[in-house]
Amino acid sequence: MARKKAIRSAAKLTTLDSFLQEEGKREEFEAVAVKEVLAWQIEEAMKANKLSRNGLALRMKTSRSQIGRLLDPTDGNVTLTTLQRAATIVGRKLRLELV
Repeated sequence: MARKKAIRSAAKLTTLDSFLQEEGKREEFEAVAVKEVLAWQIEEAMKANKLSRNGLALRMKTSRSQIGRLLDPTDGNVTLTTLQRAATIVGRKLRLELV
């Protein structure tokens, strides 16, 4: 038996932001997105500087597993100090702002 397609009303559509807010997940989603972008930017700067994870760990005087956590977009337990040190080593600056 064929199923009828549900007709969606434009009035019921919502933005992703409002959906996440209703679900109580917006802040968590934004935090993961910010961490993902930072990890990507650090990795891109590492490539540009021909710097491996091991090389970054040596320069930061930390372990390679700590660098793995730094570059893991789902691991939110990275301090601002660690982000600043990594940014400096790859020739960048960390800039934070409240909006």
